[in-house]
Amino acid sequence: MHKIHTLIFASLTLVLCSCNTTQKNLKNTVEIPQNTPLAPYMAEAEKIHDDIFSVDSHTDTPLNFTYKNFDVTKDNSKTYVRSCVDFPRMRTGRLDGVFLAAFVGQGNRNEAGNMRAYNRVNQIIDSIHAIVQRNPSICGLALKPSDAYRLKEQHKISVFIGIENGYAIGNDLKKVEYFYDKGARYITLCHTKNNDICTSSTDNTEGKGVSEFGRQVVAEMNRLGMMVDVSHISDESFYDVLTLTQAPVIASHSCARALCNNPRNLSDDMLKALAKNGGVVQMCILSDYVKPSVPNPEKDKAFNAFREKYRNYDSMTEKERANVHEAYNKLEEKYAGQKATVADAVNHIDHIVKLIGIEHVGIGTDFDGGGGLADCKDASELKNITAELLKRGYTKEQLKLLWGGNLMRVMDEVAKKASKS
Repeated sequence: MHKIHTLIFASLTLVLCSCNTTQKNLKNTVEIPQNTPLAPYMAEAEKIHDDIFSVDSHTDTPLNFTYKNFDVTKDNSKTYVRSCVDFPRMRTGRLDGVFLAAFVGQGNRNEAGNMRAYNRVNQIIDSIHAIVQRNPSICGLALKPSDAYRLKEQHKISVFIGIENGYAIGNDLKKVEYFYDKGARYITLCHTKNNDICTSSTDNTEGKGVSEFGRQVVAEMNRLGMMVDVSHISDESFYDVLTLTQAPVIASHSCARALCNNPRNLSDDMLKALAKNGGVVQMCILSDYVKPSVPNPEKDKAFNAFREKYRNYDSMTEKERANVHEAYNKLEEKYAGQKATVADAVNHIDHIVKLIGIEHVGIGTDFDGGGGLADCKDASELKNITAELLKRGYTKEQLKLLWGGNLMRVMDEVAKKASKS
């Protein structure tokens, strides 16, 4: 997440990008005008989803757990209108699995700050486990792809856990295994600010690349069979990771920089390097990573003031944080602009597929952390992406890879390369 939502915690200003969203069609597909309605493809999209396993590699839905009126087992579209993911809407959108991110914003890099981050991520992971334990007839915890496939057969939702921001481990290498044992299966190495592991794509205040401690973290994640997530990290950190890792990596929620010149996205050279590594980039649908918003100085001023007012977020109580979220939502409603569309997002998939192949692309929405498109606002509308892909000529087998096959392959390969010794 860049977190439009969690810009509360870090930077509230998204980097505006200069995008070229020219349609690039797949080889051997028929060119179809982008304004073709999706309705003719919806029935086929739903049928395909019934037959394949689909997973979203990154959502920030746990941020909503602090709301008293939010229940992930119920449809919250009326009670908490800005929420994007819950189990009923996943069913409607034909989404079988989801990585729930245990996110922590970057704070002070000292003993007290590290402990707050560690405690916060523990709290989130414990809440995810509690939900799974309370609802065994609806969902199950997935620690490996075979768990997810079994849960699909049982008509249950697969809940995976990821950690967003290695700040949660501070500078204690033992915490990597601790969180692995708690069920986390990837760590996004940093967020919008540098940490003790590496430098961020949106922070130029110090050094470059992966630190000595970060090198140990990558090695430890390889040893455990834990996926290294390169979303959010700087270009220098990205290439350092690919030099260091002995296993494929993921970018859990990033797009193509060639189409949208945002530092959070991956350049063509980075995408090629990722493919050579055997990894996968999970296309994000946060609008400003897909297509630039119209510049709005008044909005920028309002959000900068908001950031200053609530800069002590990490030290707030849960009730105070809920009030901050509510204030943020009101700002979002006041300054809502035109978002990118499903067609714009699928342009990124087309570009990446043509560049590095269908085997290295997936989908990570960043729902509940800023993700969402004009015509894919929440999990119930995810099948719109499938319909757009069908419209452009993608096959069932290609969709199976995009919607989870590629990510599950990487997850399996990372586990197989683990030594655990």
